[in-house]
Amino acid sequence: MTLRALHDRARRILDPVRYDFVAGGAGAERVLADNERAFDRYRLLPRVLRGNARRDTSVDLPGARGAGPVLVAPTAFHRLLHPDGERATARAAAAEGAVLVTGLAATVAVGEVVAAARETVADAAVWFQLSLHPRPEVTEALVRRAEQAGCTALVVTVDAPVFGRRARDLRNGFTDLPPGYAAENMRDLPGAPPGALTDIPMSPALSWRDFDALLAATALPVLVKGVLHPADALLAVAHGAAGVVVSNHGGRQCDTVPAAVDCLSAVAGAVAGRVPVLLDGGVRRGSDVAVALALGAAAVGVGRPVLWGLAADGEAGVRQVLAELRDGYDHTLALCGGGGNTDLTPDMVVRGDGPW
Repeated sequence: MTLRALHDRARRILDPVRYDFVAGGAGAERVLADNERAFDRYRLLPRVLRGNARRDTSVDLPGARGAGPVLVAPTAFHRLLHPDGERATARAAAAEGAVLVTGLAATVAVGEVVAAARETVADAAVWFQLSLHPRPEVTEALVRRAEQAGCTALVVTVDAPVFGRRARDLRNGFTDLPPGYAAENMRDLPGAPPGALTDIPMSPALSWRDFDALLAATALPVLVKGVLHPADALLAVAHGAAGVVVSNHGGRQCDTVPAAVDCLSAVAGAVAGRVPVLLDGGVRRGSDVAVALALGAAAVGVGRPVLWGLAADGEAGVRQVLAELRDGYDHTLALCGGGGNTDLTPDMVVRGDGPW
């Protein structure tokens, strides 16, 4: 099945409330739609006769040397979509050579997620996504869990100072997980009774000082996710971030921001190669991966397509999504005359309406 077919099958079999939770975005969902539509505004100008009979699409990322250029972006509550939840996603990502970014809102604890990945591939790279908590001891406890589980990098989401207003969830009354499901990484944290859950943190009072405190508490590389403004990318590098993820939270936070790919060039230009720049939001084809890498991304993250694959066919569905994107990218790279990711350069990208 194609990615579209996996989506359609997932929609048929999922409870509509659960489908809407994954599919929906903030506000009128303008940004949600534009994330995908934006890639149609770009075209690739291939190079020819470059002598690249073989291709190597691997990339060195923090805590993930030789990774594939397509990552599994952090997404919530996989067990709502399939009984195996994040375990199935972890096995599939490991088998396809993709970094998995698991996070606070996982319905399987990070230790079990990493174990599932490494039962498949012994050195599979798993990153842990977290949000900074107003109480530093909670943030530090989460970091220790990720370290003890064997995660190789941390990803700090910074674009959620408050919760996005998601019309579908509000209409459906989806404000809490059904009985039997929980954000397991938020269990047994400092200040909560044994076995109790702590709310996933959101606070507009957080600042770069809190990020500095996180860096001081771990030796793991830390990426900053949710950057759209080049000035914030520069601040992230100045404060010691190991990478920057250009993202608008999949259109689930602010409905008046640009598409993620439209912000990529400016952020990559500001960072100027000092740390890797990644992108998530709207990637649906291998050619989208090629456009993002040509515009300065080292790799891309994919969220919703992975969830549709999981809902449609469990681990096998996730593997199909990742394989289709990987193979589509490799094919596009060959058509553009490239032998490696860095052969895709900004001069090979034009706007769809010209001039070329």
